[in-house]
Amino acid sequence: MTIRDRIKGSIPALITPMKDGKVDEAAFRALVQWQIAEGSTGLVPTGTTGESPTLSHEEHMRVVEICVEEAAGRVPVIAGAGSNSTDEAIALTKHAKEVGCDAVLSVTGYYNKPSQEGQYRHFMAIAEAVDIPILLYNIPGRAIVEISVETMARLAKNRNIIGVKDATANLMRPSRERNAIGKDWLLISGEDGTALGYNAHGGHGCISVTANVAPRLCAEFQAASLSGDFAKAREYQDKLMPLHDAMFCEPSPAPAKFGVSLLGRCLPDVRLPLVEATDAARAQVKAAMQGAGLKF
Repeated sequence: MTIRDRIKGSIPALITPMKDGKVDEAAFRALVQWQIAEGSTGLVPTGTTGESPTLSHEEHMRVVEICVEEAAGRVPVIAGAGSNSTDEAIALTKHAKEVGCDAVLSVTGYYNKPSQEGQYRHFMAIAEAVDIPILLYNIPGRAIVEISVETMARLAKNRNIIGVKDATANLMRPSRERNAIGKDWLLISGEDGTALGYNAHGGHGCISVTANVAPRLCAEFQAASLSGDFAKAREYQDKLMPLHDAMFCEPSPAPAKFGVSLLGRCLPDVRLPLVEATDAARAQVKAAMQGAGLKF
């Protein structure tokens, strides 16, 4: 089975539990084990939801290493290894390869706003420096710039660049990318709320924030939609949609961490400049979790 075949379904963008200002390694190990037991089909450590912008390089690498150790090959580990510095992205990607990650997630150049040609050269430099499967991370809401379909088609000619995490919420993108690149292009949603529609347009799964809190429901939702049972998938969608909304009622991952804390699996701590969920956000998260039938 190729890595393209293995990356599918519900793939949580893992939070990084923290305690007393440090990464809570014990809680993170337990979280990985729980996610796999609940049916998650892949894991993404050190993404945006993992507060990668505020992790030191040492912490970032340690979190990736722990995830690989705990997953033990049972599900693919796709490490967040992006940066708006190409050299730094290459270094993080090399580390992911060295410690046994199955793939990496590589984001476009946030803040410095590269052109399409700049983005092309950035991703090609990474792909040529490290022999590991790469998912492009297209998230114009955070990066400002968007990777065009044409640029993706150019990048897809490199054998290491295998697909995309699409956080554009533009449901025309998957069809356009399939036409431009081909059906082997791996299409992974990065938006929980539109993951149902994304799969209907040919998607293969979702890198999910909500799966931190409701991994089994998200896995069952993905299984239904990927099997073509969209009537059943819509039932899950209706149950999960308030929770999807709650996960972003305030800057992520504060609501997700609070939700996981209610389940007794971590503290709600986040690092500045993020702050813990407010009382209003906590009430929304609690109500959404109760509405989804989660017990805490």
